[in-house]
Amino acid sequence: MSTVEDRLKAMGVELPQPVAPVANYVPFVRAGNLVHISGQISVAADGGIKGTVGVDVDLETAQKAARLCGINLLAQMKAACDGDLERVVRVAKLGGFVQAGPDFIDIPKVINGCSDLMVEALGDKGRHARSAVGVYKLPLGFAVEVDAVVEIA
Repeated sequence: MSTVEDRLKAMGVELPQPVAPVANYVPFVRAGNLVHISGQISVAADGGIKGTVGVDVDLETAQKAARLCGINLLAQMKAACDGDLERVVRVAKLGGFVQAGPDFIDIPKVINGCSDLMVEALGDKGRHARSAVGVYKLPLGFAVEVDAVVEIA
């Protein structure tokens, strides 16, 4: 088991099967050593977290939704690395989207749920540049979506 896998296990995180695309796109594209991972929504085996943050989803739940996105990103990274997360050199960038109500402004705090997971799981390789944006609607009504650019060996 890899160091990353050990960290995930210690955190109680079990990576799911990578989420299949819901439209006409692929889950990730490798261009040289960079892997561009399509947006991962806050879906889980129990259905995940849907709703509008600041309306019917509170900050703490939204942070859990972002963490779910991070777990789904790690599952895609593992697939892109042929099952070996030790091949991840660096998470270069995360793009975070929050389905936010009109008065909700703590978008960066929500996306920290994903950012924190990347650092917990990958150490310094998980430190990244990031954007965090509030949007009117996300696919299928999910609360959070995060995409990534990752360097792999």
